[in-house]
Amino acid sequence: QLQASGGGLVQAGGSLRLSCVASGRTFSTYVMGWFRQAPGKEREFVARISWGGGTTYYTDSVKGRFTISRDNTKNTVYLQMNSLKPEDTADYYCAAGVGLALPTTARNVDYWGQGTLVTVSS
Repeated sequence: QLQASGGGLVQAGGSLRLSCVASGRTFSTYVMGWFRQAPGKEREFVARISWGGGTTYYTDSVKGRFTISRDNTKNTVYLQMNSLKPEDTADYYCAAGVGLALPTTARNVDYWGQGTLVTVSS
């Protein structure tokens, strides 16, 4: 089970940090990531991180602004979001997978958490 939190309302240029806590004792064996879904749009990939945290990958629109990290001792994955833009407004979903890397296509993701809403005002 994945429990996401940390969303909220922020002005453009501001920052938020999302957290996702996973239940279970095998968290370190899962690849993790974040997707987002804006109203009327499909769920899109944002970022992913490897089992040990050494490899990360981002969609182009967030590179240099967002940072994904994980703490396997706390069963938690984070998404630090800086320099937020109005177009970052969306429900953000934590995702987990059992493969070598988290898929970047939503339909191929194994596990989902509930969304946490991020609203960026201009």
